Amino acid sequence: MSSTNILLILLFIWGIPSTYFRNKFRKIVYQTDDWKINIKPLFIKELKGLCFNMYPENKVYIKIRNQYRIYLTVYLLLFVIYIIYK
Repeated sequence: MSSTNILLILLFIWGIPSTYFRNKFRKIVYQTDDWKINIKPLFIKELKGLCFNMYPENKVYIKIRNQYRIYLTVYLLLFVIYIIYK
């Protein structure tokens, strides 16, 4: 198995929990429990919540935001490595 195939499989496996992290993060940012928040393309507030500290007093938001940042950083790193080796 080539390194490109291994990286592609890693990208796929690492992408599986993305819905979990995004769901938790979006529910906090948009302050809703509605499941439809996951299918709506609302990105501006989500990006602000990811890059800035929208709710500094909310410890759950800060924890989820930091976990989501780490997750996305690793995902981006895997993607860049895949593009380089491809």
